[in-house]
Amino acid sequence: MNQKYLSSQLINTVKNLQLRSKFIVEGFMTGLHKSPFHGFSVEFSEHRPYTVGDELKNIDWKLWSKTDKYYVKRFEEETNLLCHIFLDSSKSMSFTSNSNTKFEYAKTLAACLSYLMINQRDSVGLHVFDSKIRQIINPKCTQSHLNTILSVMNNLVPKNKTKISSILNYASEKINKKGLVIIISDLFDLKEDIITALKNLRYNNQEVILFHILDEKEINLNYNEQVMFEDLENSSTITTEPWQIKDNYKKEIKNLIGYFKNECLGLNINYNLFKTSESIETGLRYFLNKRKKIL
Repeated sequence: MNQKYLSSQLINTVKNLQLRSKFIVEGFMTGLHKSPFHGFSVEFSEHRPYTVGDELKNIDWKLWSKTDKYYVKRFEEETNLLCHIFLDSSKSMSFTSNSNTKFEYAKTLAACLSYLMINQRDSVGLHVFDSKIRQIINPKCTQSHLNTILSVMNNLVPKNKTKISSILNYASEKINKKGLVIIISDLFDLKEDIITALKNLRYNNQEVILFHILDEKEINLNYNEQVMFEDLENSSTITTEPWQIKDNYKKEIKNLIGYFKNECLGLNINYNLFKTSESIETGLRYFLNKRKKIL
C-alpha cells in the first residue's frame, strides 16, 4: 500500500508500530538518493596491497615513498554507520491532551528513524530509559533486527521517574566508537545537567541529534477552567486557574525551549522540537530536508 494514499489520521489508528513506521517512511525513501545520516562515519581501517582495478585516489603515496610498493587505504564503509537511539520511557511521557501520548509519538518517531536507517544499511541500536537503562538492543543492520526493535517498542509503556543526565553520561562512557546518538525525550529534568551531559557526548566525538517531544498544552497551557495538575513522576498535585498563570508559564516554557535550542547550537547538536499535535510526517520531512542541506 502506498503511503501517499494514507492520511495522518488513518496512520495514527494503526496500532502495529512496524506497519505505522512503514507507511510513514516509504513516502520519503524514493526522494532520498543517499542516507541523510552519512558523511561522518567513514574511518581508516587498514592497508592492503594494490590490485588492478583499485582506484588510484586510494593509494597511500607516503607509504609508497618509503617502501616503493603500492598500498591502498581501506575504509569502513559508510553503510556501517553506528546509531544509538535513546528513548525516554519515563512516566511524564504518558501525558496527552489528545489521542496521542508523547510516548506513542516518540515510539513512532524512533520506529521511523530505525526503519529509515536500516533500509539504507546503517546499524541501529535502542536504549530504553527512565532513571535507569531498562532495555538495550545492540546495533545491527538486518531486517530481522529491525523487527526486533519494533516488536520491543510496540510493547513498551512509560513508568518511573527520569534522570536524563545520568543516562547520557552512561552513554558517554559506554559508547566508544564514533557514530550517531539520537535522544528522544520531553527533557523534563534539570536543564543544566542535561547540557553538561550532552557536552560529554560531543567531547567523545559523537554526533548528537536531539528530538524534544512536547504536547501542545504543555507549551500553551490552553485550559478554560480550574485544573488540578499532577506531576506524573512524583504524584504531587497543584490546583490552579490556568488563565491567571498562562502568560508567565508560556514565557518560562519559551525560555526553556530557547535555552535548549541555543545551547545545542553552540555544541553543534541538531535540536528539533516536535509537537504531538503535528503529524510525524511533517516533522520528519522538515528534519530530513534540513539535514540534507547540512551534509
